[in-house]
Amino acid sequence: MLAQHSQHHKSLAMEAVYFACIFIGAIMAAFAIEVFLIPNRLIDGGVVGVAMICGKIFGNSLIPAFIVVFNLPFFILAYRFIGKSSLIHMFMAVLFFAGGMLFFHQVWPIVFYGESLEVVVLGGAILGFGIGLIIRSGGCLDGTEILGIIVNKRTGFTVGQTVLVCNIFIFAAAGIVFQDWHPPILSLIMYVVAIKVMDIVIVGLDETKSVLIISSKSKELTEAIIHELGLGLTIMYGRGGYSGDEREILYVIVERLQLADLKELIHREDPTAFVAVENLHEVSTGKLSVGPPPSGVKKLIQPLIQKRHP
Repeated sequence: MLAQHSQHHKSLAMEAVYFACIFIGAIMAAFAIEVFLIPNRLIDGGVVGVAMICGKIFGNSLIPAFIVVFNLPFFILAYRFIGKSSLIHMFMAVLFFAGGMLFFHQVWPIVFYGESLEVVVLGGAILGFGIGLIIRSGGCLDGTEILGIIVNKRTGFTVGQTVLVCNIFIFAAAGIVFQDWHPPILSLIMYVVAIKVMDIVIVGLDETKSVLIISSKSKELTEAIIHELGLGLTIMYGRGGYSGDEREILYVIVERLQLADLKELIHREDPTAFVAVENLHEVSTGKLSVGPPPSGVKKLIQPLIQKRHP
């Protein structure tokens, strides 16, 4: 009973952390939109981009309302295909974002005018960091990513392909509405910057690699890797499909900066060794340093990470 009570409090604490991160991310995204993008006639992709185009036609003060209204169909899709928890996180993210835009538009209006490069880099970085923080916490601002996940399940098209096609039409529409193709082109560049920063926030700065090593000198390699590099490893057993020979397969997880040393050590001990290196997006030791993602978050985040980082 006590363990259940403690687990309940831990879950509530983690939900509070997630909502706090969603709030911070939404405010950062609203700041980027109101301060950098709108004054310089740039737009974001997805639902937010459509709302900004409508704001150009009917008035920028209506953009928050457009964002909420245009996301309503995606709330339903999120509930049906991803889950109740993700719907709550998405709803709170959109609500915080719309509120942040109203705040920066009416209460604390700040405008940044500068060179195109400054606007694209700064605005894209702040926007990407904010959206990445929201997605990492289980929320979502852009309904097109929900649509992308559903299309991926039904047709096999990746989330990135679906979002890209939607954004091509959105940026093209912006060029027609603005009657100038420079803002859409700059918006596309800014979108790339935002995506890169967003990926860093979601995946993390650490570039961890997994290395599979197949060698006839597995015992020597094991000793050298453990004692010279101080790395742990796992020994698996396999058999060659052609030769039928039984071999030990070494599995090592290594940081990017140690990868060169590891490969040098492997080829020093066995120049004929087979080495396969893969990127790892997350490594967990079972200790909840950050806490488990909320229910339904994996369904939202995993396709995004996998499709952006094949």
